Amino acid sequence: MYKPLLSPGHTACAGCGQALAARLVVDIAGPKVIVVNNTGCLEVFSTGYPESSWEVPFIHSLFENAAAVASGVESALKYLGKAEQINIISQAGDGGTADIGLQALSGMWERGHNILSICYDNEAYMNTGVQRSGLTPPGTNTTTTPVGKFSFGNIRPKKNMLEIAIAHGISYVASATVSFPRDLQKKVKKALSLRGPKYIHIHCPCPLGWRHDPGLTYAVAKLAVETGLFPLLEFEFGKLVNVYKLKEPKPVEEYLKLQGRFKHLLSPEAKEELKRIQEIASLNIERYHLLAE
Repeated sequence: MYKPLLSPGHTACAGCGQALAARLVVDIAGPKVIVVNNTGCLEVFSTGYPESSWEVPFIHSLFENAAAVASGVESALKYLGKAEQINIISQAGDGGTADIGLQALSGMWERGHNILSICYDNEAYMNTGVQRSGLTPPGTNTTTTPVGKFSFGNIRPKKNMLEIAIAHGISYVASATVSFPRDLQKKVKKALSLRGPKYIHIHCPCPLGWRHDPGLTYAVAKLAVETGLFPLLEFEFGKLVNVYKLKEPKPVEEYLKLQGRFKHLLSPEAKEELKRIQEIASLNIERYHLLAE
């Protein structure tokens, strides 16, 4: 009988993309895994004391150091002679990956630990009040990049964590999304079959922070891919080996109009900002050769 390794009954919001992604990840990883988690929404909604939704060993420490703790776990397993029997996953949200936790993550990659790193990217610090992070897209209305008379929201570009990971020379780097669950699980399974550091960046809609209907999580995530704003890519030892091809890319407005955080971009006054976001998608399509032949 099938038993999910991230049990229901946690306190995630309805339609939470992160909860969907985490369950897909741990289910395909299997029971012989140790999960180390940064502070963030996932840790908060799945481990409310004295209960836990995790059916595998789960360790939470601080916002910035899941990768450092995971490195210690891997070293301990090696000492005990169990490193070949148990997989280790170090995971965090976008803030815990691209900002607060980047130093420890970089150190883990540089040292060559046999650990899979997962980023659950919901594009802001959702657990603490929807503040912008290094992975918040341009034009986003957050509590620290509010829209107003002189502002169209966040002005900074989204960090390219795939390229940062590749620069460390690690064995496997990929992007995934909850709207392509089989692709996501295939990538997790492949990553765990390889030795050394691995990184998977998962796009996870947040109905609360993105202000979309909870029933549209799948549709919103799918449109991010279909517009070219979030390409699905695979790299092995720095070489691009697979991309999800687009037959006919959709305009970015199709993605933006479903989310309250981008509502201001659909006004006539935001014409140039909207054009800027379309250019980001077009550049992704060109750079990664996303168009189907």
